[in-house]
Amino acid sequence: MSFLDRRGLLTGAAALLGAEIAAPLARALAAEAPPGFIPSRAYFTADQRSLVAAVSERIVPATDTPGAIAAGVPAFIEMMLADWYEATDRNEFMQGLGVTEGYCRVHYEKPCAAVTPQQLDAVLTLAMENKISGLPANFFQHLRQIVVLGYYTSEIGCKQERVYLPVPGRYDGKYPYADVRRVFSS
Repeated sequence: MSFLDRRGLLTGAAALLGAEIAAPLARALAAEAPPGFIPSRAYFTADQRSLVAAVSERIVPATDTPGAIAAGVPAFIEMMLADWYEATDRNEFMQGLGVTEGYCRVHYEKPCAAVTPQQLDAVLTLAMENKISGLPANFFQHLRQIVVLGYYTSEIGCKQERVYLPVPGRYDGKYPYADVRRVFSS
């Protein structure tokens, strides 16, 4: 039995997202990168960190389980951009963040991190529908996938959002999943 490494964990998480994973994420998962979840260098400015945190928390909000910020998703995204993404993919992602931030500043006269949750939801809906001028194609899909990947590869996503069974027990084809109301992970 081999020990599950970071690349194996991320590749497995990619399977959770389905076959349609954003091309930059697929290239990042195939890239050689040093182990660890801390970026080799700071990549975001303080404003960009606030933007990524605000957007991540709207995609995976805190409910009865912790949300994206508590799971460390903004730091995960920064690590992915700093250490794993190719320059063209990194630049396209950063362009998408910049266009999103610019849209908030023009339409709400505030940065994205300072608008109301309803206003940010409206901006993200427009991004999802590709209705923001200058936004790279499929930016929102890519953003959503990296947030979900970061969340479900975190301890919170794996152990609190899901029922964690490191060594699953016997097979039970009639297991009452309705009693648990969560998906199992191992």
